[in-house]
Amino acid sequence: MNNQNLTDLRNETKESISSALEWLKEYLTFPTISAQNSAIPETVGFVMKMIEEAKGEAEVLDDLGGNPVIYGFFPAGSNGDSRKTLLFYNHYDVQPPEPLDEWISEPFQPTIREGKLFARGVADNKGDLIARLTAIKVLQKMQGGLPCNIKFIIEGEEEIGSPNLTPYLEKYRDHFKADACIWEFGGKDEQDRISMVAGIKGMAYLELTCAGAEIDMHSSVGAYVDNAAWRLVQALATMKNQQNEILVKGFYDGIDEPSEAVKQSVRALPFNEEAVSSLYGLKRPLITAAKGQDPRDAMVLHPTMTICGLISGYTGEGAKTVLPKEAKAKVDCRLVPGQDPDHILSCIQKHLEKHGFYDIEATLVNGQKAYRSDFSHPFISHVMETATEVYQKEGILAPNSAGTGPMFEFGKQLQLPIVSTGVGWVGSKAHAPNESIRLQDFEDGIVHMAYMLLGLPAALHSSQEKLEGIK
Repeated sequence: MNNQNLTDLRNETKESISSALEWLKEYLTFPTISAQNSAIPETVGFVMKMIEEAKGEAEVLDDLGGNPVIYGFFPAGSNGDSRKTLLFYNHYDVQPPEPLDEWISEPFQPTIREGKLFARGVADNKGDLIARLTAIKVLQKMQGGLPCNIKFIIEGEEEIGSPNLTPYLEKYRDHFKADACIWEFGGKDEQDRISMVAGIKGMAYLELTCAGAEIDMHSSVGAYVDNAAWRLVQALATMKNQQNEILVKGFYDGIDEPSEAVKQSVRALPFNEEAVSSLYGLKRPLITAAKGQDPRDAMVLHPTMTICGLISGYTGEGAKTVLPKEAKAKVDCRLVPGQDPDHILSCIQKHLEKHGFYDIEATLVNGQKAYRSDFSHPFISHVMETATEVYQKEGILAPNSAGTGPMFEFGKQLQLPIVSTGVGWVGSKAHAPNESIRLQDFEDGIVHMAYMLLGLPAALHSSQEKLEGIK
C-alpha cells in the first residue's frame, strides 16, 4: 500500500465524518439494555436499516432463542478479491446507565463536549459499529467497491454474557465463515497509543447464597441465631487470603503454559502505575506489589477472583437493627486458556463443603472460556502495521484482554485469527457514568479500518502461502 491511499482515505473520511456522527448519535438514543430487555426490536430495526443504507445485505437470525443476531454481508467489488472474507463482531446491547445522578448529561441523549461524544454505549460498542460501516462507505465511494467480502455478526446479549450465541454460531457457521475477524472493542492507552488484543480472558461469574431464615429478625436475636451475612463473609474469606492468593483446590487445574512469544509480548507491554492510580483514584498500593508480581503478568497471564457485590440486610440511610434472613455475593473469576468455568464452579462447591459451609449455594451465572490467537499469523501483523501507519505511532498488542467475551466460541467454531481494535480511549469509562469517545479517535478509527481492508487480501494470501509452505 502507498501513502497516497492513506491520504485519500483521510480526506474522504473527513467529508464523511459529519454524516457518520449523525448516524451514531441516532443509534445512541436507543436504550438497548439487554439486562432489562429494553428497546431490542427498535434497535434491531435500526441496525438492519444502517447495513442496507451502506449497500449491504442484512438478515435477522432469531430462531434459536435470545435476542436476535444480525447477519450482514457486503460482497467484494469487481476489482476486489471475492476469495477472501473479513468478519466483524459487534454487539448492539449496552450496560444499564446507573447510577444516573453521576451523569453530567442524559445517558441516552448523545452530547458533544470538549471534543468528546458522551452517551451510554458509545465506546462499548456502538461507536465501533458505526466506524466500521462508515469505513465501508468510504471505500465504496473511493474505490467503487470493496477489496474483499465483509461479514458482520451483531448480537444483542454480549452485556449479559452472550448466553444464546453459541447455537447461532453452530447452526449458521457457513454464514459467518471467514478468513479473519476484527473483534468488538479497543482504544488508546495512557500514552495515547492504540491498544489491541489478540485474545480474551474467560470468566466464571458465580452467585453465592447463604439462607438463614424465612424472615429478617431483630438484631438482638443474634445472641443465639446464626447471622447469614457473617457466615457468607467467613466462607468468602476461606477462598482468598490477605496476600490475594486463591485458596480453592483445583482452581488452577488445566492452565495452558503460555508460549515464549506470549511471555515476551507481555513483558513488552507498557504499564504506568502512577497513571493507573490517578485514573481510578486508588487509595492503596497495587496488590501485585506485596507479592513482587508484575502487574502485566497478572492482567494477561493469571486468573483472578473478585467479589463484585455483597447483598444483605438493610443498606439505607440511618440505622435499622436487623439480622438478615439471607446474604448473597456476586463473584467474578477471570480465567486464562485451559481453565473451564464448570470446573471452577465444581471446585468452589467442593471447597465450601470441605470448610463446613454446606448450606451456601453456589451457582454459575455466566461461564466463558479464554481464547488466544496465533501470534505469528500474518493477519495480526497486518492489523498492527496498518495501525502504526494510520496513527503515526507504534501500537500495543497484548496476547489477550483482561476482560471477557465469547471469543472462544468464534475460535472453536470458525477457526480464524482474531484481533480486537476500536475507537475508545483510556478515559472512555465503558460500563460507568459519562461514557465517551473522542471525536478524533472516531475519525482515525474509520481511516484505520478502511486502510486495513485495502491491504487485507494480500495479507491473507501471505497467510495461505505460509500454511502451504508448512504442509
